[in-house]
Amino acid sequence: MTAPGRGRPVATPRAGARDDDGADTEGRAEEMTSEGAQQDGAASGAAGDRTVRVVLVDDHRMFRTGVQAEIGETGRTGVEVVGEAADVDQAVTVITTTRPEVVLLDVHLPGGGGVEVLRRSAAMMADAERPVRFLALSVSDAAEDVIGVIRGGARGYVTKTITGTDLVDAIFRVADGDAVFSPRLAGFVLDAFASTDAPPIDEDLDRLTQREREVLRLIARGYAYKEIAKQLFISVKTVESHVSAVLRKLQLSNRHELTRWAAARRLV
Repeated sequence: MTAPGRGRPVATPRAGARDDDGADTEGRAEEMTSEGAQQDGAASGAAGDRTVRVVLVDDHRMFRTGVQAEIGETGRTGVEVVGEAADVDQAVTVITTTRPEVVLLDVHLPGGGGVEVLRRSAAMMADAERPVRFLALSVSDAAEDVIGVIRGGARGYVTKTITGTDLVDAIFRVADGDAVFSPRLAGFVLDAFASTDAPPIDEDLDRLTQREREVLRLIARGYAYKEIAKQLFISVKTVESHVSAVLRKLQLSNRHELTRWAAARRLV
């Protein structure tokens, strides 16, 4: 998460890989926890006397631990974490059992991804008395990921660079029915829903898995393998395997060709 005061989400009015590298994910959790200690006073302002019940859905256990430490001190933040899940089936079961007000949902999950969780939770989202609302919280800032979960029914989308204070604020806004996005991502949604044309299907891109697409974008942006591993909470060896798979599927020879390929499709 970023330093306080940066990366603040934009709210609009209401409208109709596993832990391949344990050291990396553990470090991320410790980083989030230490930031939470610096923000004790700030996050409490959003809470008042109200409590919002939240479920965390992310396939990285250490990341869930870090988020829990950052926002889950109910007396300080007003957020009560009532359940966690690591894949689609677990998520649907926990959400159905606990009926939280807000679900923090990762986009890429075993079993079908965040979109599948949304699809199977449609009845709970539509419940007029006790609606369950979803806020995507993901490392991905790809337009198709953002648009996919918003079309699926999520009320907002923020990236994992968000501060703890801003995440608490976003949770309360979503619980109130607002739409909340990280500043850069709001434009994707506006552009997508302003257009009546369906986006063209890219058969080459469709050959790649979601994780391979994430690695592809980071490679194209100039990230080193070690930086990608830290960003995605996977090992360097896993990054190398993904890059090899991408090059093979796209019939490219090296990362320079890959970068040009991604730039030509405006994926960078």
